[in-house]
Amino acid sequence: MPEKNPTVSVIIPTYNRAHLIGRAIQSVLNQTYQDFEVIVVDDGSTDNTEEVIKEFQRKDERIKYIKHEKNKGGSAARNTGIKAARGKYIAFQDSDDEWLPEKLEKQMQVFENAPAEVGVVYTGFWRIKGNKKTCIPSSNIKGKRGDIHKILLRRNFIALPTVVVKKTYFRKAGMFDERLPRLQDWELFIRISKYCHFKCVDEPLLIAYYQQDSISGNQDALIKTLKLILAKHFEEFKKDKKTLAKHTYWIGSLLCKTKKVKEGRKYFFRTLKYDLLYMKNWIAILLSLLGKDTFKKVAKIKYKYKIRRTGL
Repeated sequence: MPEKNPTVSVIIPTYNRAHLIGRAIQSVLNQTYQDFEVIVVDDGSTDNTEEVIKEFQRKDERIKYIKHEKNKGGSAARNTGIKAARGKYIAFQDSDDEWLPEKLEKQMQVFENAPAEVGVVYTGFWRIKGNKKTCIPSSNIKGKRGDIHKILLRRNFIALPTVVVKKTYFRKAGMFDERLPRLQDWELFIRISKYCHFKCVDEPLLIAYYQQDSISGNQDALIKTLKLILAKHFEEFKKDKKTLAKHTYWIGSLLCKTKKVKEGRKYFFRTLKYDLLYMKNWIAILLSLLGKDTFKKVAKIKYKYKIRRTGL
């Protein structure tokens, strides 16, 4: 008898996370829903990641191990996993995060009862940074279900390790853009949301831990990414000038914070074309004229105030 394909393929990319990968894998194995395979893509680790994963393999044949000879980045590792996946549905886990036990079961129940146009089911999550614990997405975000393409153009509120996606939508929308050093999930969701509806299990079913060495702390990588996304989806962004203005303002602010004030000011002036009355942008132009150090000092004060006010 031929081997039955699993319903869900869980893809875990990892790079030098031998001390964390076991917790991530175990959180998948602990799911109340058990019809899955786990594909761990080792993106050229130089620590004992392979050893740790092979110990799990000896105990559970559902775990598949693929290793890149060279480090190619998270997007390339996830794409390798998607190509190897046998399931009808694709789920993602990060090597430093943890699923709560009922995550997959609750998502698959949604798929069973949802209309055919639903292609993605995601959940809320807990973000842990130091001793701070934040639930995302916030309750004040409206329109978290259905056709959320326009909302996703404004901002991303979906964490990649919370999603389960029908595999067919990777054939329609494409896989991860390997040029992007950050926000690959947001850019992918923008594309997928053109083809299908999203459903939300509105409770935190993932624990996402902040890591000091994460790419998410790299401002230059963020600037590069935002420029690429803005160029790639410009025709979509320009349908909503206020959204476009917020993104060009964001790039300008990041450039000024990294002391590239002249280039940042160009983005502030671009922002004027999209939203002349955007007051934050006028303040940013004034601060940029006072010099790079002034802009950075004010940005630090604003950030400290936000921490005190929101706890984020």
